[in-house]
Amino acid sequence: MTQLLVVETSPRGDHSVSRQMTRRFISAWRAQHPQGSIVHRDLAETVLPFVTASWLQAYFTPPAHQSQAMKDELELSDELTAELLAADHLVIATPVYNYNVPAALKAWVDHIVRKGVTLGFDGQGLVTGKKATVLLASGGVYTEGSPIQNRDIAGQYLRLILGVLGFKDVTVVAGGGAKAVDLGEQTMDRFLDVLQPQLQFAAGVSGVPRG
Repeated sequence: MTQLLVVETSPRGDHSVSRQMTRRFISAWRAQHPQGSIVHRDLAETVLPFVTASWLQAYFTPPAHQSQAMKDELELSDELTAELLAADHLVIATPVYNYNVPAALKAWVDHIVRKGVTLGFDGQGLVTGKKATVLLASGGVYTEGSPIQNRDIAGQYLRLILGVLGFKDVTVVAGGGAKAVDLGEQTMDRFLDVLQPQLQFAAGVSGVPRG
């Protein structure tokens, strides 16, 4: 059974462009994988602690020598990495805040990049043979040809992290100019309609151009 892991970050609920992108992606994905299962990790509801000294101490202690307190410290991180390793396809849907990813998503990354679990001690990624899709909603437009393309820090960062972990098949759907929806200059549906071919392509719908 194919398993999809969806990681969402926006706190805006139905008003979130990235969450609406996710809904359209999932609809297309379900049509392609009617027997598939979906695990949803909502970072607006999961309180992820930032890395602390005690977390790092547990992280750098070999499992055989970890105290129960250390194991407890890593319990949520273990849960998050298990979700990632069990998935066949990872979707990260996020808004862009000040050119980068929200703090909650950075915290998730810090919890799932684990030496000996998702990253080899030789620096090689252990999360292989999986697909990844990044759904970005940003006020600015950072795609190729844009005069501010070099400000695409969020997209570059997520591509980098996924590559380090071992993902080879990564698709990014960039919902640039999303501020038009917030300002009432464009409806949510019209904005998403433009992205629909890319969302379907990312979900594996054959014969659909990237757009």
